[in-house]
This record gives sequence, structure tokens and C-alpha cells, in this order.
Amino acid sequence: MFTGIIEEIGRLEELQRGAASASLTIQASTVLEGTRIGDSIAVNGVCLTVTRLDTSGFSAHVMHETLDRSSLSRLRPGSRVNLERAMRADGRFGGHIVAGHVDGIGSIRQIRQDDTAIWYTLAAEPQLLRYVVEKGSIALDGISLTVAQVDKSEFSVSVIPHTAAMTTLGERRPGDWVNLEVDIIGKYVEKFLSLPPQPPGQKTITLDFLTQHGF
Repeated sequence: MFTGIIEEIGRLEELQRGAASASLTIQASTVLEGTRIGDSIAVNGVCLTVTRLDTSGFSAHVMHETLDRSSLSRLRPGSRVNLERAMRADGRFGGHIVAGHVDGIGSIRQIRQDDTAIWYTLAAEPQLLRYVVEKGSIALDGISLTVAQVDKSEFSVSVIPHTAAMTTLGERRPGDWVNLEVDIIGKYVEKFLSLPPQPPGQKTITLDFLTQHGF
């Protein structure tokens, strides 16, 4: 699990493409501290497993499903990427629940300055926008942000200069694609509400059942 609070901006050093997958090598420093092979690091909001590690960076494999759903396939050597290590159990929860499982991509339609705030308006598919709620949370390239406005075809976020400067968001331009992860709670609530009712007499997991079995 991640929080959407970016720890550093890394740089893509090498991108090796296979028939339906890829391997990324990323230069980094901060996220290497305490990291071991097998640990998770979010790269532009995509949870990847560290497969190689040295003093200057790490490597990770990207599967076909990830390439299809995210903008990682658009990266090139030299691209700057947002990095965050998986949250420690005793860490501070500064953002919101981010799984690192990207739901899709969005396109930046407009960027405008509003005094000290910077507004980003993004287009997204209807199947993603259904989960985007005004004043709710969303992750853009792994960055935890609050939705300021939303309608049937697009949504907007407003960020402070610090967020733009400390992430790759400040480098984005209209037409750029970013990874989107909607609020995971909304997806679970929808799933549970859509489940058919239990037939009469069918056993379900209850507090008494868990107690009887030692939980």
C-alpha cells in the first residue's frame, strides 16, 4: 500500500522491451534506503517489484497488463518518474489509500494558474469518471490529490506550487497522459452493493462464526 506522497523524482535509465512486457532500470537515491529485492516501489503510481538493486538505482519488470493500463509504455530513457516506497506499518499516513494498481490513463486538457494554485483539467473514460467524486481522492501518476471539480467527461484538481515542483506534475503539458487510480473504497462499496442477496438459510461469515473458530 502507498499514500500518494512522492518521495523523490527518479530518472529512467534503460527500457528493455519484450514481446509483451518490459524491464525498467531507474536511477534513484532516496527510495533505495532500506529497500531490498522483492520490495515494492510505485513508479508513476504503478506498483512494481524490485528485481535488481545497486547503489545508483533499481530495476523492475512490467507485465503486459500493466503496459496496457498505464502510461509506462510511453516512457523513454531520460524520462523523469515519481517514486514512492510501500508504506511502513509504523509510517505516517499523509495522503490517501493508494494501491498502486492503476485503473487507466487520463489526458491533460488544460493547465491554468489561479493565484498560487495550479489547476489541471483532465479527460478520462466514463468507466473511470463514475468513481471520481468532488472533494474525493484520486492519484495522478502516483500523486495523492483532491478532486476539485468533475463532470461527465473530465475532472479538475488544484495543486500548490510545492506539489508541482516536487513531482513530475510541474513538467506536464496539455496533451500529456497520466496514470489514474481512483479511490479504492468506492470500487469496493460498488462491488459489495451489486452482490446478489444470500439465499435463506445459507451460512455467512458472522462475528459469532469467527469467534468460534479462534479469530
